[in-house]
Amino acid sequence: MEFRLPDLGEGLADAELVSWTVQVGDRVELNQTIAEVETAKAQVALPCPFAGTVLELLAEPGETVPVGAPLIRVGVAADAAGATAAGQAVDAPAEQQAVDAPAEQQAADAPTEQQERQSVLVGYGPDSEPVSRRARARGERAVQSPADDLGRRLPTPGGRASATPAARRLAREIGVDLAAVAGSGPEGAVTVNDLHGARRDHIPIHTAPPVTPGHLTVVGKPASGERETRTPISGIRKRTAAAMVASAQHIPQASTFATTDFTGSMELLDHLRATPTFSGLTLTPLALVAKAALVALTEYPEINAQWDEANQEIVTKHYVNLGIAVASERGLLVPNLKEAQTMSLRDLTQEIGRAAESARSGTATPADLTGGTFTITNVGVFGVDTGVPLVNPGEAAILCLGSIRKRPWVHRDELAVRWVTTLGLSFDHRMVDGEQGSRFLATIAALLEDPLTLLGRV
Repeated sequence: MEFRLPDLGEGLADAELVSWTVQVGDRVELNQTIAEVETAKAQVALPCPFAGTVLELLAEPGETVPVGAPLIRVGVAADAAGATAAGQAVDAPAEQQAVDAPAEQQAADAPTEQQERQSVLVGYGPDSEPVSRRARARGERAVQSPADDLGRRLPTPGGRASATPAARRLAREIGVDLAAVAGSGPEGAVTVNDLHGARRDHIPIHTAPPVTPGHLTVVGKPASGERETRTPISGIRKRTAAAMVASAQHIPQASTFATTDFTGSMELLDHLRATPTFSGLTLTPLALVAKAALVALTEYPEINAQWDEANQEIVTKHYVNLGIAVASERGLLVPNLKEAQTMSLRDLTQEIGRAAESARSGTATPADLTGGTFTITNVGVFGVDTGVPLVNPGEAAILCLGSIRKRPWVHRDELAVRWVTTLGLSFDHRMVDGEQGSRFLATIAALLEDPLTLLGRV
């Protein structure tokens, strides 16, 4: 039976195959994870909708597979027996194998159209553009890096490394050998945290064998004497690049900045951290800035909007799905907090932490990473004063929080050392003019300078 790429939701038309967790000849159980795909910047584990033996893998890691295109062929029941018998008789002439196979088995080896339709998840059906794949001539093997097959060759009871899907994906990207990592997960499975520790402990990495120029892949540190490193553009980097190109080409952008005294906000944060309400939570300035932005959006709803080119309309959103830009091992991710306008400061603190952790661990879903209406990026954590971020396609603006430092500042007509930060706002000039953008940013700055006024409006 063929398993086709299902509809993963959010109107996504395709997905990139990241890795297989099974090989030809493996036995799979119902709902066992067989592959990992990436779409809308999210990594998704695909379960198999039926049990049987893997007969053929119909796509290779790195390929972009349209929804509805075939991914894998699995032989069920008699199919599996037939595959085993064929393997045992590989030296016999093909004609003799066909004669020896019972008629009942030959019939079972060819699933009916009805069986195929019942076994496929949402997304079944032919696509106008079938999935592309490398030539699979008899005896031919595609050239690939050891990291492409990382963890599948390791001797374990299940035939492959014991690791979580997110850890397997990260191990392949950073080149860490799973065989050298002690797992702390269930039944000794390697986790993402184990891999972070392995990097700190300098666990050996894989290096690529010599390959032809058309398939060059360098994994880990370059060998001594190499003058160039070529890294395939795929996964999150590929999707982020496409989004940023679209932003730069199609959105006329402008930016404005405001430097503000953040001392009052720092004092408020110190006070709130000591209260039972925030016990066990990591309350950061980002949460307070997010709350100030949400309050300001109630005054300037045009900042929370979308340009609908097809219908020539500006769509103003009366809800806020607040995007939080997160730097992860796999690249830049922007999970968003649904209905953030309804959240208290405590809720925001909790949800920002959850969203950041899911993005870094690779567990964020397509729903988490799509549908944002307004985004905040925090470059201050890298020691940068501010930045000029590009507006995410489908949104009207993005707010940038710079570093918060002690600086000389005139306070009550006297020079003093105060906590100071610079905020930056980039906006789509088709929807937001200079006055609107400046007033919106000034409102956020004023709320952060006197956060007691912010609390009065929560």
